[in-house]
Amino acid sequence: MKPLRPSASAEDIIQLVIRLGLLALLITWTFVIIRPFVPILAWSGVLAVAFYPAFSWLAKLLGGRPKTAAAILTLVTLGIVIGPATWLGISAVEGIKDLAGQIGSGDLVLQSAPEQIKTWPLVGPWLFDLWNEVYSNLRATLQEVVPYLKPLAGTMLSLAGDAGVGTLQFLVSVFVAGFLFPFGPQLVAAGRGFLFRIIPEQSEHFLGLAGATIRAVSQGVIGVAIIQALLAGVGFKLAALPSAGLLAFIVLLLSIVQIGAFIVLAPVIIWLWMYKDVTTALLLTIFLVIVGFIDSILKPILMGRGLTTPTLVILIGVIGGTLAHGIVGLFIGPIVLAVAWEITVAWIRVERTAPASNAATER
Repeated sequence: MKPLRPSASAEDIIQLVIRLGLLALLITWTFVIIRPFVPILAWSGVLAVAFYPAFSWLAKLLGGRPKTAAAILTLVTLGIVIGPATWLGISAVEGIKDLAGQIGSGDLVLQSAPEQIKTWPLVGPWLFDLWNEVYSNLRATLQEVVPYLKPLAGTMLSLAGDAGVGTLQFLVSVFVAGFLFPFGPQLVAAGRGFLFRIIPEQSEHFLGLAGATIRAVSQGVIGVAIIQALLAGVGFKLAALPSAGLLAFIVLLLSIVQIGAFIVLAPVIIWLWMYKDVTTALLLTIFLVIVGFIDSILKPILMGRGLTTPTLVILIGVIGGTLAHGIVGLFIGPIVLAVAWEITVAWIRVERTAPASNAATER
């Protein structure tokens, strides 16, 4: 008679616990090692997905030479990042530092109503009095509120200090994306295989949905916002507007969260007509109005199927991404949350339709 082996089952359980513990340790350790590179890898992946149609078209145009196409596209992207984007970023950092310094010292600079407004026909005197009244009330309110805003100055300075690291991350991400372009089909196949192990029935659908969402948000939201902010920054610099870079950065934020740039552009246009000659004010007003409407023109072209992600999800992505990963997170956050939102909604929709279809089949 063979003896029972209760110790064998206990031994198996102990071995299983040890294996799971080692696996958890390996996964945790791997994450700790790659965590500093997560923003770079995420942004390079987004760039690769967003620009892959352009890469594919360029490779065909060059006679099927993917490496040459990837090199050209990388150089063009680097030119944009190093040139106008860096210029805008440096100007925005200077503006943020100046504003943080005013908050920290408790002395925010406000502009009283210019005397020229009185000469405007019909609304001039009324607007002058209204401006001065708002100026007086707002200044008194800020004197009470500013002491509570001083902790915000530290956060703003930290964000400004992170700009240099963010620029370096952008540059590295562009290089990594350039290396990923030629391996696009293999990466897609790997993603399809990974999703098939998790959700075999919907892997193809979710993979396509993720790619379409990344392109819609990166091109139609982030891309348009960057273009709009760069053009607005050019207009602000031509007008010699104080804190032009900071205002352009605010335009970028407002465009990403789908509020619109006219909140900034409208006061700037009023400022132009108060301090510039008629010709300069007219030309810059036409330019800034075109910049304000450019999102209405480009979004339908670039977004294709449109964006169904709620604005609140985009806003949370902007704030959370910036707090988690700095400047790069400003762009990664809304894209990651948008993809998560779209896939979750599609998953729920599939789960709801499955019981209904089964019930119909049984009938």
